Amino acid sequence: MSDSSFVANSDWAKEVRALAAERDAVILAHNYQMPEIQDVAHHVGDSLALSRIAANSKASTIVFCGVHFMAETAKILAYDKTILIPDERAGCSLAETLSADQLRAWKAEHPGAVVVSYVNTTAAVKAETDICCTSSNAVEVVASIPADKEVLFGPDQFLGAHVQRTLQRDNMHIWMGECHVHAGINGAELRERVLAEPDAEFFIHPECGCATSALYLASSGVIPEGRTRILSTGGMAEAAVTTTAKKVLVATETGMLHQLRKANPLVIFEPINRAAVCKYMKMITPEKLLMSLREGRDEVTVPFDIAQRARQSVERMIALGTPSPTGE
Repeated sequence: MSDSSFVANSDWAKEVRALAAERDAVILAHNYQMPEIQDVAHHVGDSLALSRIAANSKASTIVFCGVHFMAETAKILAYDKTILIPDERAGCSLAETLSADQLRAWKAEHPGAVVVSYVNTTAAVKAETDICCTSSNAVEVVASIPADKEVLFGPDQFLGAHVQRTLQRDNMHIWMGECHVHAGINGAELRERVLAEPDAEFFIHPECGCATSALYLASSGVIPEGRTRILSTGGMAEAAVTTTAKKVLVATETGMLHQLRKANPLVIFEPINRAAVCKYMKMITPEKLLMSLREGRDEVTVPFDIAQRARQSVERMIALGTPSPTGE
């Protein structure tokens, strides 16, 4: 039971770090986590970059502050380690749009097709996948597949549309899944903010429903093309350091703003949609992180055979050379 009066103060942060040291644990926090969680973590970033840190860490325990598929990916890449997530109920609306059974049926309809799955998928889906991708390397991954091969791309329809539009690839089939948070950042909202903020720069995640609108507005001259940037969360963090704009409007989950503001305090970073909050990410609270470290819960497990097959699809992506640090 959560205590509504719980305060994440300096004493909490000291206890969290002390317990992590006692448990030989590293705390990883996704960019969409609460600011308090991000600030106490040993590492902050996108899910794949964090999973690779987990795999390379000397710590025996990883506490993954993110959603469940992210902790699964860490387990896939660091199978010998104990992986904890402070609340195992923290799911993902995008990952839930495509199950392993659905993917197997889709593959049966397109024998011989190459399956490309966004890293935002369950371990079971990754096990049925030929090669994974992130939002920063999805175009590169699909471009690496021979032109005469059919491609099944899932589960995010907006990222798939971005890849198809970039490569002009006709033999690419896209699963119609979406992240409910990113899908809710729509083109009408974007256009309204563009007209109201003529000097602002725009950072737009390719999962967003407004990504196509952004490219259209840029190509039609409503927004100067140099001010419209389709970026992964890691890409946003890098671009925040070098931007010369006074204000940047950001289309992704609002937790990302904390890292952007830390990266460049001189720039005003504002969300295009203030309601773009992932309830699953916010299930990881300071209190639950503390309890996870005290009690060793909730442990994430993946069956060995699934983990082995899923690891192959992730490693094929990594072999291409640029999966992260600017991953999803």
